[in-house]
Amino acid sequence: MSKKTQRKVSEPVATTERKISSTSSRASLSAEFNPDYTPILKDLKLTGILAGSFIGILVILSFFLR
Repeated sequence: MSKKTQRKVSEPVATTERKISSTSSRASLSAEFNPDYTPILKDLKLTGILAGSFIGILVILSFFLR
């Protein structure tokens, strides 16, 4: 049986300090975070085209194999 470890509880922060720090961190994160999804969109389009072509080939083969 493993030994339990106790976590230290931090002191409560004043509500005004908490509000200031949370709003400033949110503003800085939203201004800095600007991802570029163009490679991901290209991969998704390619995957969709491949999946559609494979399904089309299977449908055509099902007519010939019956």
